[in-house]
Order: sequence, then structure tokens, then C-alpha cells
Amino acid sequence: MLIEFGPSAPQARGFRSGAVTVEPVLGDFGGWQEQDPEHARRIVDYGIHSMITVPLRARGVVLGVASFMRAEKPEPFEEDDISLAEELVTRAAVSIDNARRYTREHTMAVTLQRSLLPRMLPEQNALDVAYRYLPAESGVGGDWFDVIPLPGARVALVVGDVVGHGLHAAATMGRLRTAVHNFSTLDLPPDEILSHLDDLIARIDQDEGPGGLDGDGSGGGGGSEGITGATCLYAIYDPVTRRCTMARAGHPPPALVRPDGSVEFLELPAGPPLGLGGLPFETAELELPEGSHLVLYTDGLIEKRDRDIDTGLEMLRGALAHPGRTPEDACTAVLDALLPDRPSDDIALIVARTRVLEPGLTADWEVPSDPAQVAEVRAAVARKLAEWDLGDVAFTTELILSELITNAIRYATGPIRVRLLCDRSLICEVFDTSSTSPHLRYAGTTDEGGRGLFLVSQFADRWGTRYTADGKVIWTEQALPLSKNGRPRA
Repeated sequence: MLIEFGPSAPQARGFRSGAVTVEPVLGDFGGWQEQDPEHARRIVDYGIHSMITVPLRARGVVLGVASFMRAEKPEPFEEDDISLAEELVTRAAVSIDNARRYTREHTMAVTLQRSLLPRMLPEQNALDVAYRYLPAESGVGGDWFDVIPLPGARVALVVGDVVGHGLHAAATMGRLRTAVHNFSTLDLPPDEILSHLDDLIARIDQDEGPGGLDGDGSGGGGGSEGITGATCLYAIYDPVTRRCTMARAGHPPPALVRPDGSVEFLELPAGPPLGLGGLPFETAELELPEGSHLVLYTDGLIEKRDRDIDTGLEMLRGALAHPGRTPEDACTAVLDALLPDRPSDDIALIVARTRVLEPGLTADWEVPSDPAQVAEVRAAVARKLAEWDLGDVAFTTELILSELITNAIRYATGPIRVRLLCDRSLICEVFDTSSTSPHLRYAGTTDEGGRGLFLVSQFADRWGTRYTADGKVIWTEQALPLSKNGRPRA
């Protein structure tokens, strides 16, 4: 309902002046009647004979006007009534302004959170992934999740939870999610990823100081006191070896659903929450049967005010203990069993079913440390590419591998291994025992060498290095040529 007031109305005069307006006897004041005679008649007929209008002022801003009207008592409003009205309106104005600020911040936090979470999952062949994200009934938290393709057909799964709610938690979540993506490009093991995140949170606290985001101690109204905490679980799955490496920082343990429907909560080293600093994280490795479900989640799924974590874990076990489900069906079953109502905390859930890269789409060769053997490996690679109907990329692949193998023979010691993977792209990998990463340099016009890695970078779509327990892997990726139906050959 919209009520308009003319310039002479007490409400309009009070709003303009920011001062209390008192009309002891309404009948003696005609301006308010002229604005809306019908409305004025109803007021008089009801018996209202005296009015106070008090501006709703909070933090130097006039939000509106409150009107107090007297009908039953014959006496007009007096000074004591005015003081009481001002006290009531002052308290109400602060409450209204706080509600406006909370609503504005909540809207900003929700918008920020939605913009920072993944809108769709990247395409990859290692895992069938389904996910759910449910915001809290009130307040916006810092839960996040991610699926990150890695070199070598591998995939990283991430879930995390920033302590607290509000704009600060949502903004910190975005910074951590971006950091995880950046650290993942370095192809680090899970424990090192968590160590880098731990250092990042320490820097966030140091940069923001005790005032949080606003620098005034309010933390943006999000409950931050300048101490940022978070939990995280980072897992890497390799569809070639079926090995999964994981590390967690104070996060609930993942669940593993085997193909027969049995459920196991993996006993990973818990690790400290992110932000404590100076404490180590440990990586665990296990082999997953094809068709297993790996379930990652945040604590809001299993923990409620009226339910402890152990009870929640057993409920989760019961919801997952059904063989043959798709990841989508598993997500739905879990939420139906554990969350019949709107959650009080944010919830992120990932269910990933493992796949295996077919043995016929991989090839390995052991290479002696003899430059004369490079030609033999090139010939074997050419035959394998012809078998995969990838003769169109044979020349560039042979050139790439020649440069990488020659570098390994020249600068590394010990055994050298070459591996080809035919996945969504053609992946070439050269393993050696050296921990020294090659450096891409740009040779001068008169230089006789130094162009090998430059050629590799020009012929490959992507290339890089990852370290292993025994040395390193230099890898490249090339786009697969299109078949007649316009799809990549595989």
C-alpha cells in the first residue's frame, strides 16, 4: 500500500527537516486534510485527534517517518509523550538499519558466492561426477568444491569449508578456490597443495589484520575477527594406474563405495585445519577398483545441532550402501536421507565414479641411455599412432619425443621411460630420474643449439613438468585430429 503525503503534511515536514513534528490538535491543522480528504475523514471519524511524527534516523541517514496518533485519551500529546516516541523510534531505526545492512550484505554474499562456485564441471574421462551445493537457510558460508583436470588424464577433486558466514567467508572461499586452481597448474602432490593454502591463509590474516575485510573490526558484518580458518580435502585420481592420492586439512574423511556396495570411510591422516601454520600434512595413496564411488562432502552434511558427527556418518553409510547407483542417484539418496529440511549450514557434496583408461589406449617403452636408440623409439611410436588411426599427428609427435628423449639422455641418469596416452588429447610423457626441470630458452640467431624445448612448445598445445618420487615427468598434450563426423579420433 502506497500512501502519499503532500508538502504540508506533518510526515513530509518531519522528513524534510529531520525534526519531530507535533500536532496537538489535528482539527486545528488543515494542511494534512487537503492532501487526501477521504483519508483525513477516516482518521477523524476513527477519533484520532493528536499526532506526533518522528523521523527514523540511523547513522546520520533519515530512513523514513514514524507516526504516533492518539484516539482514546482526550488529552493531546505532551512533552513526555514526545520523549517516549523519540526513544522508541531511535531504537526502531537502528534495528531497521541493521536489518537493511544485513539484507544487503547477505544479497552481496550470495551473489559473490554463486559467481565464485563452478557453474559447470569440466569435461574429462577419468571420473563420472555428480555434485550438489545447498546454501544455508540463513547466512552464507564458505563451502566450495571443484573438479580440476590435470596432465596425464588425471583429475583432482577438491572440497573445502571456510569457517564462518557472510561476505568475509564467501570472499575468502573465492580466494582459496582460485589459489587451488593456480597451485594445481604446478602439478603438486596433495600435501604440498595444502601447505601452500596454509601459508596463503596466514598471509590473508596478516594482510587484513584484526579488522578483517573492513579494517574496522567488523569483518564486513560476517562474523570475522581477523582469524581465518578453513578445512580442505584434495584428491588426485589417475585412470591409468587406478591410484588415488589424497590429503586433508581438518576435513571429514571421504567415503569409498566399492562396486559391491560396501562403504568405507578412508582413514587418512587428519592434518590440522588450514590457518594454524607450521604443521605438516600427509598424503595417503590407495588403489580404487573400477566403478568405485568416491564421496567428498563438507561437515554440514553430517553434523547438525541435534545430531553428532558419528550418527551423521552412519546415516551417510546407510544412504550410500547400494550397488549399481549412478552418481546422480547417489547424490539424491544422500540428501533425501540426511537433509529432509533446509540445511542450517552450507553443504557441498561430490560423488565421483572411477573409470579406467583402456589398456589399448596406452603404450610404454623403456629407452636405454643411448642416442642411437631414439630412432627405434620413434619408429615404435609411429606404429602405435597408426594403430590408433592418428597418423596425422605422427610427424609432430615423433619430433616432440625426439627432443624430450634426447634431453633426458643428455642431462639425466638412470632409466628413461616413454608413455603415450590416447585420451581426450594425445599425451606424450618422458620419465627420468633427474629432479631438474628443463628451462625454455629462446636461442639467438647464431646459436647452434637451445631450440629443442622451443620446438616442443610450438608443436604441442600444452607442456609441462611434474615431479615423482623417482624423478620427474616431462609431458605434452596435442589435440586429436577430427574424424569424418567432426569428433576427435580416439
